[in-house]
Amino acid sequence: MRSFISIELPEKVRSDLSEVEKRLKKTKADFRWVKPDNIHLTLKFLGEIKEESIGEIINVMRRTCSHCNSFNLELEGVGLFPNLKYPRVLWVGIKDNPLLTDLQTKIEDGMVSLGFKKDNKKFKAHLTLGRFRSSTGKEDLMEAIEPHKKNSFGLTNVKYISLMKSDLSPFGARYTTVSEVPLKIPGDD
Repeated sequence: MRSFISIELPEKVRSDLSEVEKRLKKTKADFRWVKPDNIHLTLKFLGEIKEESIGEIINVMRRTCSHCNSFNLELEGVGLFPNLKYPRVLWVGIKDNPLLTDLQTKIEDGMVSLGFKKDNKKFKAHLTLGRFRSSTGKEDLMEAIEPHKKNSFGLTNVKYISLMKSDLSPFGARYTTVSEVPLKIPGDD
């Protein structure tokens, strides 16, 4: 089962991001857009896991979340990875947040303790909107994102993290929630 651990977004945020996608799609860039319902913040990509390991994964998520308070994320800006010369991914940024960084580090360490490979890349919180298939329309898309580079997409409160299953098909990925694990609510000790 192909899986990842993520922060899911409320419908309002996905709807706002869908509006941005609609405006950018007018560029006709050769781009594979993420369906609005699939936009999420990945904390840890697990890859293929065995059904029997789900319980251990959820237990690590529970232990981690019992020590991490819920928090707000501020969505801000639109950009491209890895750079403007050779862009591959269009993203919406997440303003730096020490609570998010701490949560992601603890999830990473917890999954490594279960035998998952450590991701040595520095965590860069973002929401992927799409990926270039080719350079066709690249300049038009880059020009179209310019007015959105500093946009604020508001705050969202993070109250839980999710273990997600990903089914790939010719029509795109389909994500299903396997389990939601709540974060600690400040003051609920």
